[in-house]
Amino acid sequence: MMEASSQQTGGSETAVDATGAASPAARLPVVAIIGRPNVGKSTLFNRLIGSRRAIVGDVPGITRDRIYGEAEWNGQAFSVVDTGGIVPDDDAVIPVNILKQARAAIEEASLLLFVVDVRAGISPLDEELARMLRTLGKPVFVVANKSDTERVADHAGEFHRFGYDQVFPVSAEHVVGVGELLDAVVELLPMAAAQQRALAEVRVAIIGRPNVGKSSLINKLLGQERVIVSPLPGTTRDAVDSVFETKDAAGNNLRLRLIDTAGIRRKGKTEGMAEKLSVVMARKHIERADVALLIVDAVEGVTALDATIAGYAHEAGRSVILVVNKWDAVEKDTYTVNEFEQTLRDKMKFLDYAPVVFISALTGQRVVRLPELIAHADQARNLRIPTAELNQFFRQFLEQPRATTSSRSRLKVLYLTQASTRPPTFVLFTSGRKAKLHFSYERYLINRLRESFDFYATPIRVMQRSRR
Repeated sequence: MMEASSQQTGGSETAVDATGAASPAARLPVVAIIGRPNVGKSTLFNRLIGSRRAIVGDVPGITRDRIYGEAEWNGQAFSVVDTGGIVPDDDAVIPVNILKQARAAIEEASLLLFVVDVRAGISPLDEELARMLRTLGKPVFVVANKSDTERVADHAGEFHRFGYDQVFPVSAEHVVGVGELLDAVVELLPMAAAQQRALAEVRVAIIGRPNVGKSSLINKLLGQERVIVSPLPGTTRDAVDSVFETKDAAGNNLRLRLIDTAGIRRKGKTEGMAEKLSVVMARKHIERADVALLIVDAVEGVTALDATIAGYAHEAGRSVILVVNKWDAVEKDTYTVNEFEQTLRDKMKFLDYAPVVFISALTGQRVVRLPELIAHADQARNLRIPTAELNQFFRQFLEQPRATTSSRSRLKVLYLTQASTRPPTFVLFTSGRKAKLHFSYERYLINRLRESFDFYATPIRVMQRSRR
C-alpha cells in the first residue's frame, strides 16, 4: 500500500519529500544552498528557516546528507535544502556521496544559493564550483557570507568574477543582509502562498547505535537513496527529515516524517565536537517525534547501549516500536524468534508495552508492515477515554480500597481522570495527604488500563493528587 517516495502523476514523476508535497501543484519551490565546506551554509539554512535544524560548527564537513526546511518571507513560502560541502575531486566514500546528495538537491531546485566566504576570498574550489553551476542553466545567487562589517562587505564585489549578476554580502550569523537576499529570492520564485498542510503528519524518529541500519531502513521505505549509507559508523550527523505518503490499515491517507538521527554512542566513545553535538541533537530530535523506531542489530544482539537509548525515548514519553534489523543474516531455528525477543524483554523491562518486529532493511523483509504499526502507535498515544468508560473502569478495578502505599498510612483511591494525551496521562485522586502509592499499585493500574483500552506501543503516565 505504500506510495513510497514518488508517484506517477500525468506521466511525470512527483517526489514526495520534506517539502511535504505530493503533487506538482502543491509543491513549494525549492532553494538549494551549495558551496565548498565550512563557508557557513548550515548557518544560513538555520537562519532562513528560523530554527536550528542543521548542526553548525567550525569543523568542515559536518553536514553530509541534504536537509530540508521551510521558509516564509512576506507571505510567500518556499522549501530550503542544505547540502554538504562539495569537494568534486575527492575520491573518499563520504565526500563522493555528499556530491551525489548535492546533485539531487540541485536537480529539484528552482534557485541555487552559491555560498562563499568573503573573508577567505576566491579559492580554486570556489572557481571550480562556479564553472560547474554555470553549466546547469539555473538561476544562481552568490551569497558572500561572513560579511560582518561594512569594510569586509566591500570585498564581496570580487565575486562578480564568477559571471553572476546577483552577489549578496550577508552575515548569516549576525543577520546582516539576509532580508535583502530574501526579497530577491521571493521575487524570483514562482508564487506560493504560505499555508498549513491539510494532512496531519506523524513524526517518526529512527534511533539506535551507530551502523545498525537506520539510514538503510529509511532508504528502503522511501524507495530511493535519500540518506548516505556507508559501512563507516557515524556517517549520519544531522537529523535528516524525509516525508512520504502512504495508506493506513483503514485505507486513509497517512503522511510520515522520518527523522534519521545520528547513531548514539556511549559518552566515552564520542570523539570530536561534531560527533558530540550530533548525539545531543539526536536526543533533541527524539523529543520532537511522536513515535520512535529503536533499531537493534540482530547479528550483534541486544546491548546495554540499546537499553540506554530506549530509555531516552521512554523518558521523553514517545511511543516506541522495537525493530530488529539484519534478521536475514541470522541463522534460525524454531525457537530463534522467541529466544531473541525474550532477551530483548529481559534487558528492556521498562519497554514491556513496545511491540517487536523482525526486519531486513537490505532485502525489505517485513519493512512494509512498519507504516501500519506507526499509524496504530500514533492513534494510541492520542487516545482519550470517554468519562463514562473511565468511570466504569474505576468501579471495576479501583473502587475497592486495595491501594498499597510505601508507608503504613491508609490510602483510598477516590476517583480517576485522564489529564492529557501524547502520552496518555492519568491522575489518581486519593484520600491521603502525604502517603504515596506504591510502585506496584501504579503497575497494577497501568496493566489494567492496557487490558481495557488500546494503548498500543505507548507509555502511560500516572500522577497522584490528594483530595486536600
